[in-house]
Amino acid sequence: MKTCHTTCLFTLLALLTSSALQAKRPKPPVRPFDAPGAPKFIRLDDKPGLNPPVDAVGNFLIGPDYRPAPERRIPKDSPRGKVSQFTIDSKTTKLLNPGIARKVFGTVDPKNPKTLIVETHEIDYVRQITVYVPAQYKKGSPAPFMVCHDGPKGKPNQVIPNMLDNLIAQKRVAPMIVIQIANGGGDAQGHERGKEYDTMSGLYAEYIEAEVLPRVEKNCEVKLTKDPDGRAVMGSSSGGSAALIMAWYRTDLYRRVLTTSGTFVNQQWPFDPKTPGGAWDFHDKLIPNSPKKPIRLFLAVGDYDLLNPNVMRDGMHDWVEANHRMAKVLEAKGYEYQYLFCQNSGHGIGNAKIQFLAHAIEWVWHGYKPKG
Repeated sequence: MKTCHTTCLFTLLALLTSSALQAKRPKPPVRPFDAPGAPKFIRLDDKPGLNPPVDAVGNFLIGPDYRPAPERRIPKDSPRGKVSQFTIDSKTTKLLNPGIARKVFGTVDPKNPKTLIVETHEIDYVRQITVYVPAQYKKGSPAPFMVCHDGPKGKPNQVIPNMLDNLIAQKRVAPMIVIQIANGGGDAQGHERGKEYDTMSGLYAEYIEAEVLPRVEKNCEVKLTKDPDGRAVMGSSSGGSAALIMAWYRTDLYRRVLTTSGTFVNQQWPFDPKTPGGAWDFHDKLIPNSPKKPIRLFLAVGDYDLLNPNVMRDGMHDWVEANHRMAKVLEAKGYEYQYLFCQNSGHGIGNAKIQFLAHAIEWVWHGYKPKG
């Protein structure tokens, strides 16, 4: 009887804890594609598995049913690229050394509700780098490449290598090197990942230029192009906003950007009065009020993506609204962009990504011609 009471008590506590967590963070609501304020979409949702044309720009509606892209499969007859890994100890770098971390999330600054008060401490960290080199790479030649944020921290995933093996063999993209860079740890304000990805400056692009790319060339015996048109950067969530941040502040280094569930919201920390809204400022003022930059940008978001996932209630934490606004300002300024609104998909849009990621890579690289 005592065991039963104890078991029942633990079960009740578990249910109460689960209910409390769900109450704190309910599932985000579905935002209809035709809601007020949404951009106008070209509808592809009646054709499961169909992606937009690779030469098309604009806004497209896909889902709710998705089909795995054939490019994800291991190629049967095509040459296979090589994947290798190495690590970078923060103590051996000049930039982003040491890192930062926090124990608790933080509290809203009563003097400035757009930011948080966060207590951090210094950390050392080890970052893993995963590099794909295509079989078609000619040793000694400067290769185009793509940087991927949130790279693996363990064994490499073969999805992107499979896609590139197929796309390169079919001559849909140029033979390129892919550099997947693991983040420095944690997430959001007060953690190293947040410092790297959400800071509105060229700092992280400069870190990659100074600390990562030379090590890639040395460890993998390759040469990377200096041509910014031959450099792409992709990421999801804060990795997506980081991709655009790198290209925006260092357009001399990167000009092709691929984002999914991009965190174009107010998540920068520490507070910077030059960009008080963090990445929200991209669609609020930076893109509308700046001359058009030579950036080609792919965006995708889910219809129940994140909405106010933390204590900040500043009106700048709706991932769907942020990406909708991005699409509208990019169109108004005449940018080359493609925006997918993915029905029946949440943050990270994993179920939709199995259909469109190979297409997105091909779209981002569309029109690229190596110099010389």
